[in-house]
Amino acid sequence: MWLGKTTGEMKMGSQPPPRISVIIPTYNRKEYLPRAIESVLGQSFRDFELIVVDDGSTDGTAALVAGYGAALRPVRQENRGPAAARNAGIRVAHGALLAFLDSDDWFAPEKLVVQEAAMARRPDYLVSHTDEIWYRRGALLNQKKKHHRPHGFIFADALKLCVVGMSTVMMRREFFERAGLFDEDLPCCEDYDLWLRAAISLPFLKIDAPLTMKAGGRPDQVSVQYRAGMDKFRIKAILKLLDQGVLTGEQRRLARRELACKCRIYGNGCLKHGRPDEGGYYVELAAAILR
Repeated sequence: MWLGKTTGEMKMGSQPPPRISVIIPTYNRKEYLPRAIESVLGQSFRDFELIVVDDGSTDGTAALVAGYGAALRPVRQENRGPAAARNAGIRVAHGALLAFLDSDDWFAPEKLVVQEAAMARRPDYLVSHTDEIWYRRGALLNQKKKHHRPHGFIFADALKLCVVGMSTVMMRREFFERAGLFDEDLPCCEDYDLWLRAAISLPFLKIDAPLTMKAGGRPDQVSVQYRAGMDKFRIKAILKLLDQGVLTGEQRRLARRELACKCRIYGNGCLKHGRPDEGGYYVELAAAILR
């Protein structure tokens, strides 16, 4: 799969392309977006472009973005969800490296310089990620052991939950040629799906520094809106991999075991909350997988 021109073919006027493209997808986040944008514009590393993809906002985001002038590249589309917004940014990006920032998160000032240097030292890695600092309703949130960010071949860890923070990643363009783009059919857990696909064959470089700040706990966040049903989308992601026949024998064993666990938990949750048909389907699916 080819995503665009090579770095050597791309020019921005008379200037060479930037080293890094930072992509911020946003939807009705006018209140939080300036903090994200300014955290990128204030980076100590300067060889970057900033792309803000407005996914059909109706709250004045377009005017806000326009107010930054040439400091960023605006992209606007009809509302199609975070996966489509990120893919739109990927398709227009000029950088050899791509980084992502959710519009309610923000970078530490040294984020790009530290991560770019780490990837320059390790050209054998196509993707890197970092630690995060989490806040909930303004208060520092202690992360649990299960949220530890793994290094190397992370497939087994990535099956359980999303162990790579979306606002922490930086990848070479070749990453998307190997792993594909975000699945636009997923309204949630599209990052889980992509990291899982990539982790089949690609190692992840972990940088042991908290270079992204993440604010959570608000009702407008996708992870909150789909909290009760997130495993449904993770189940879909695992089923896709199993159907494609791309897993090794050990990966297939791990995937089936985690799939059964997620189906059982989600199915019992549906039964508990008065959705017997859906619950019965997933409970039976879990039993069938284990037979």
